[in-house]
Amino acid sequence: MRIVVAAVGRLKRGPETELSERYRKRAAQTGRNLGLRDVEIIEIRESRAADAGKRMLEESIALANIIPQGAAVVLLDAGGENLDSASLAGQLAKWRSNDRPAVAFLIGGADGLAPSLHDKAALRLSFGAATWPHQLVRVLLLEQLYRATTILTGHPYHRA
Repeated sequence: MRIVVAAVGRLKRGPETELSERYRKRAAQTGRNLGLRDVEIIEIRESRAADAGKRMLEESIALANIIPQGAAVVLLDAGGENLDSASLAGQLAKWRSNDRPAVAFLIGGADGLAPSLHDKAALRLSFGAATWPHQLVRVLLLEQLYRATTILTGHPYHRA
């Protein structure tokens, strides 16, 4: 199973990028023992449209076009479910045991995601009610993916 993290916007060089890459590598490395092929990041260019609705639509179309066929789609959404780490790990294990070829985590732009993507989502995931910068959401997500792989492999990183 592949894990794809698709995000609107690019991370600039700096601590967020370094931390993001560190957790991506760790998740990919630990995930190999679980049959995960890779953890890949796909960055989508932000729309330049003047209208917020049009920006959201253009960015959502770009995200929809990179979702692997048969993937479980997870939207990062402030109104989504606030899962603990063990529950997220359990959900990944369930998708893997159901032979999903991939899981695509989608991080929208500042204007959000189109309703058509909400309709495709197997899960809407929240990291709480606070508003987070997209750069930190990516770091949080990759850390949680690393933590999920350690939970599933019995690695001591996660101590509940």
